Amino acid sequence: MNAKVFLTLGRVSNLPTVWTNCIAGAVLATAAAQTIKVSPLALVALLAAMTLAYIGGMFLNDAFDHRIDAIERPERPIPTGLVSAAQVYTWGFAMLAISVALVAWTALGNPHSGGWMAIVSAIALCGAIVLYNAWHKNNPLSPFVMGLCRMLVYTTAAYSVTANPAAVLFAAAVALLCYLIGLTYVAKQENIGNVKNLWPLLFLAAPLIYGAIINGGQTLGWIALAALALWLLVAINFVRRRNPGDIPRAVISMIAGISLVDAIFIAAMGASGLAILAWAGFATTLLLQKVVSGT
Repeated sequence: MNAKVFLTLGRVSNLPTVWTNCIAGAVLATAAAQTIKVSPLALVALLAAMTLAYIGGMFLNDAFDHRIDAIERPERPIPTGLVSAAQVYTWGFAMLAISVALVAWTALGNPHSGGWMAIVSAIALCGAIVLYNAWHKNNPLSPFVMGLCRMLVYTTAAYSVTANPAAVLFAAAVALLCYLIGLTYVAKQENIGNVKNLWPLLFLAAPLIYGAIINGGQTLGWIALAALALWLLVAINFVRRRNPGDIPRAVISMIAGISLVDAIFIAAMGASGLAILAWAGFATTLLLQKVVSGT
């Protein structure tokens, strides 16, 4: 498997949104960045674990869908014969297994972490990833399962740094879950190029509402809230316009917006420097999507 095939299968342009999810989960868990107690090496291991979980999940998406892709997306690596489905399955499951092992190493080596709770969360994340990929076609609950995956990134990061995550972590995770429900609903319509019902897009507003509730007087948080609101208006306009290519544009825009969601929550906790990193994740995702397809 060459590098181009790997990058295409892994849809790596969206990885910055996974990294900002990790940062947000850790910050929200302690309700203040100053109290996060984790070594730099452990933080790198956690980021690597979630990177592998994401890429492994993307590999499995192509593996499980290879027969459908042969009809609907013949340009994908498996239908074109660049790699076999068996190879992609092997790579995908191997990355998920290594992901759990890295979380275990991180959590069990940190006396301040939730220990086995982090491992259970990582296993649940991998289970949700497999469930989504195996059963997302014609499954009305697939947007919920996809949202659950991102929610579990939050909780895995949280339990990797503390045994008792703050309540704000779980509420923010639910808001992120709602955002992914709205996003995935649109993504499921990508092949037909038409979103029939617009009401599920209301789920996208959850981070805006909760972010406004918890933000208080954080100026950077209000700026992030305004930026996400405007960005979603741009994405929703693509959905409503329904010109050729508009649905994929809306989807990749909403995916990049995940980092803005993280920026809102991080800034609300007073961690301005890390919130700026989340903004950088948003910008980096947009740049990478121009090189590697984000859908």
